[in-house]
Amino acid sequence: MTDRTTAPYGSWKSPITADLIASGSIRLSEVTLRGDDVYWLESRPTEGGRYVVVRRDGQGQIADVTPEDTNARTRVHEYGGASYAVVDGMVLFSNFADQRLYRQDRGDDPIAISPDPNVPSGLRYAAMQVSPDRRRIVCIRERHMDEGEVHNEVVSMAADGSGEPIVLASGRDFYAFPRISPDGQQVAWVEWDHPNMPWDDTELMVADLAADGSVESVRKIAGGPSESIYQPEWSPEGVLHFVSDQTGWWNLYRLEGEMLVALAPMDAEFGGPAWSLDAGQYVFISGGRIACIYAQSGLHHLGIIEPDRQGVREIETPFTGFASIDADGGDRIAVVGGGPLAASAVAVIDLSDEQATVDVVRRSASVEVDPAYLSPAQPIVFPTSGGKTAHALYYPPHNDDAEAPAGELPPLLVFSHGGPTGATSGVLNLSIQYWTSRGFAVVDVNYGGSTGYGREYRERLKGNWGIVDVDDCANAALYLADQGLVDRSRMAIRGGSAGGYTTLAALAFRDDFAAGASHFGIADLETMTKDTHKFESRYLDGLIGPYPEAIETYYARSPVHHTDQLSAPMIIFQGLEDKVVPPSQAEDMVAALDRKGLPYAYLAFEGEQHGFRRAENIRRTLEAELAFYGYVFGFQPADEIEPVSIMNAG
Repeated sequence: MTDRTTAPYGSWKSPITADLIASGSIRLSEVTLRGDDVYWLESRPTEGGRYVVVRRDGQGQIADVTPEDTNARTRVHEYGGASYAVVDGMVLFSNFADQRLYRQDRGDDPIAISPDPNVPSGLRYAAMQVSPDRRRIVCIRERHMDEGEVHNEVVSMAADGSGEPIVLASGRDFYAFPRISPDGQQVAWVEWDHPNMPWDDTELMVADLAADGSVESVRKIAGGPSESIYQPEWSPEGVLHFVSDQTGWWNLYRLEGEMLVALAPMDAEFGGPAWSLDAGQYVFISGGRIACIYAQSGLHHLGIIEPDRQGVREIETPFTGFASIDADGGDRIAVVGGGPLAASAVAVIDLSDEQATVDVVRRSASVEVDPAYLSPAQPIVFPTSGGKTAHALYYPPHNDDAEAPAGELPPLLVFSHGGPTGATSGVLNLSIQYWTSRGFAVVDVNYGGSTGYGREYRERLKGNWGIVDVDDCANAALYLADQGLVDRSRMAIRGGSAGGYTTLAALAFRDDFAAGASHFGIADLETMTKDTHKFESRYLDGLIGPYPEAIETYYARSPVHHTDQLSAPMIIFQGLEDKVVPPSQAEDMVAALDRKGLPYAYLAFEGEQHGFRRAENIRRTLEAELAFYGYVFGFQPADEIEPVSIMNAG
């Protein structure tokens, strides 16, 4: 190791550059295992965030499956997910440009098999399931055909595109997880209505499936008030399984006649928030076993449920976070997983022996970073409001090449995750290491309302968004300051989407932070009831209160109405094609900051939606935020950064 350079925190030189993160990383999701072939989705920032179905064949050759002029991404629920399926080498995928469903047989070009609507992208498809005889497809369809109206339904259609789709279920606001039984005789799905979200109150339905694709004898199997049903699946023997949080924890059940059997009852989460339609945490493998992912204390574990014993047998792997899992009925599973010192990867895990064998297929990062520049997550539990405790992951600054002057404490960045019903994990995230390797401390907060800690913890945010999350983020920062680990005068908060709202609310309603960064954050809660997409249009009923009855609460918790209380500089980032949090939210906040006379910077990006996918914009966002903190906290970044226009800088 070379001699260390002494430099102020924040100004350390790091090999984890914005360019490495933007151009050297891809997003991996939706893994599929079919015999010796492994499929997955890649989102590539260098290709404008295009989603590509990729395959590794039995000879180890990796190649793109979908052509360059396609983008395998659905807009159902706007967040998408479950945008492709594979059966006997045939790939079905939803194409982003027109949202039509395409079929691509091996060696052939894709052909559209769904109707061409007279409204652009008016018919959208996701979560495709193919019948055992390969003749029909069951999937979710979302119709945007009528002005201002969006209709969700479960449909059946011929796999060759002939004939008209048959509607199997309609009239409810949302549907998810369509699943055809192995004998093709039944179909199951989950449904729910406004104002519920899929982690609130949902119902599991089963119907008999006729040869022509129609259904009869629709019946409710489980679910209802205060019960969230997640990921129904049929076992190879035709037994229906599903996850329910009826005990306060998402646990796995099997339906035996009219009796529910809990397979591994424990204080752990075998389910999660179904923001995207590809959610899933268990699969069936050989010998009647179930391979499953479960969360405890903020970390994921891989386990096996045996048919002849209670509980879960944990399988040791290098992964502490999983984003996808699949199997093909044998002893192997495919996952997208990552660990504290390893970025997410597609991997195949052989479970035939007691000691699992892990075969890494594709890594999300093209360059492996020397651990000398990495700061592994440290789970912390800290006191918060109301005599309760909350959870977070703490990352101290770390860079073997640098040290700070004696007596200096590091600045702190508080990360507030999106959702807000979601969670952060300890999987290596170079966007966090970007900061820690430059001399920042980071605390990634799983505030009350986060998933992974049971329904009671998740429901702390019911009616309390803008209070519990803000208090927990502030209390995490104050806890670290009290421990002498960070500089109390140089604490900043940042977040995207709902995390951006928490950021804005913390800066408007508390004075603990010296700066903030909002990435497409919500500034006006009332606007979110009128100017957002269907999936989230009633989300705030539970988080804030029913609208318009609770209009005073909406006003009281909207940062844009309380900018007179702001006292900290801010940088704001926004995609100009964002349909989830429209640009008007950012523009209103910018106007308020300008009136207040506070230093601020505003960067808006053409072509970006909710979450930035283009490499040049990801790079610019990271570097601009670093430059902004340098201005506020009084250090000079080591990186060469394009100047950032800071208004009211004085």
